[in-house]
Amino acid sequence: MPNTLNPVLIEKESISNLSFKNIVEFEQHPRLEEKILNATRLGNIQKYKCEIEFYSDSGLKTVQTTIWAAGKSFICLKGGLWIPISKIVDIRMI
Repeated sequence: MPNTLNPVLIEKESISNLSFKNIVEFEQHPRLEEKILNATRLGNIQKYKCEIEFYSDSGLKTVQTTIWAAGKSFICLKGGLWIPISKIVDIRMI
């Protein structure tokens, strides 16, 4: 059964092993788009890291990293790793 309460902290490199096919009902932070843009700017300009909380098919995860780019459907992390925006719960600067 997927973890839906407490996010599991993972290493950024393990994101490439995750699947994002299952539909998960959850509430995204109401200002998520603004938070993504802010985290992308701070990551590129000042190398600030953020904590990204998201759902994969195996449950709720969190990763601490910088966002290099953001599009309409995905965010890109260092190393060409992608997370679908539709699976992101929240982003917090750390």
